[in-house]
Amino acid sequence: MSTSRHTIPFSLIDPAVHPDPDTCDAWRTLRAEHPVSWVEAQDDAPGFWVVTRYQDIAAVYRNTVQLTSQQGNMLGTLLTGGDPAGGRMLVVTDPPRHGEVRRVLQGGFSARAMAHIVDSIRAATKSVVSALADAGGGDFVDVVAAQIPLVAICELLDVPEADRSEMLDLTRAAMGADGSAESAADAAAAQFDILLYYDGLLPRRRETPGADIVSILATREIDGKPLSDAEVLLNCYNIIIGGDETTRLSIAGAALALIEHPEEWERLKRDEGLLDSAVEEVLRWTTPVTHIGRTVTADTTVRDCEFKAGDIVTLWNISANRDKEVFADPYSFDISRRPNKHLTLGHGPHFCLGGPLARSELRVMLEELRNQISRMELAGRVERLRSSFLTGVSRLPLHVHP
Repeated sequence: MSTSRHTIPFSLIDPAVHPDPDTCDAWRTLRAEHPVSWVEAQDDAPGFWVVTRYQDIAAVYRNTVQLTSQQGNMLGTLLTGGDPAGGRMLVVTDPPRHGEVRRVLQGGFSARAMAHIVDSIRAATKSVVSALADAGGGDFVDVVAAQIPLVAICELLDVPEADRSEMLDLTRAAMGADGSAESAADAAAAQFDILLYYDGLLPRRRETPGADIVSILATREIDGKPLSDAEVLLNCYNIIIGGDETTRLSIAGAALALIEHPEEWERLKRDEGLLDSAVEEVLRWTTPVTHIGRTVTADTTVRDCEFKAGDIVTLWNISANRDKEVFADPYSFDISRRPNKHLTLGHGPHFCLGGPLARSELRVMLEELRNQISRMELAGRVERLRSSFLTGVSRLPLHVHP
């Protein structure tokens, strides 16, 4: 068994090395020549593995026995000692507890609950796209992309209308660290404020529960025991951060992709039957979460590389979704692409619980763009998020023609 390994000569934790995925040749090179690579330890941070091919990443996602998520699933967290929410927040909890908590949460994502939420999404989307059209344009991120997932998640958690703007500001700040000490401090403060907000809601939802996620978490039991306050609060945090930020980035990325590929925009306007496949292609194309991290619990091998217990492994979705072994012509944006088994929503036991909701938000947004907008064009410089964990558009100034 070969134990030789290729070492990547740059720091993947640095936001500056994560440009637009479609202009980055590094992933293409790694997939072709060194699909499993190593990043050396730097300063006080340990080294870690980098997995870039689709099939290898999918296999690691399925392997919850030898690779754990409980130490954390973000590279930045793993390099600084692990995630204190491990074992309590769904996304960083392993089976069997993961399955038990997931079944509790599933009630909030039932078809009945989703029908009400999708109605709210549709009304909100119609309104914000209309506002964009009436104004002749604006920053698509602020006017449209930020508003739709905010409505969806706040409906899911039954956040009062008066508090929703504050939630938007806090979620942006919580995930907005760009590597500087100042932004990291701001992010930590916002994360604490989100937890504090739900801590204030919790007693009321226990006394007078509804059908929302907070009430479900606050009142359900597993093996005759209620979830701890920490589990309730951390899973509320997980849902609002995961559902709000990532969907916003996909919605904004959808608009940019349609502007950059006008032939696909024309196809979408002509053929409503392309909406569902367009949603999947937007998810593949944008891949808002660049990577997911795991920690090795027992020695295992991927290709010819030996992963030792304690090693950090990073799975780069942003690379997997451009793998030519799985996707024909992967650097083309094709709204009729089928099949489209992208990894944007994860794979295996940790497949995104809110995936159907994200798909609904994207579909409704594309429908309203078709209904209300004839032409879109850039009206200024596109700005991209600075992050090693998330990727996407943070500012998208447009001119639009109703």
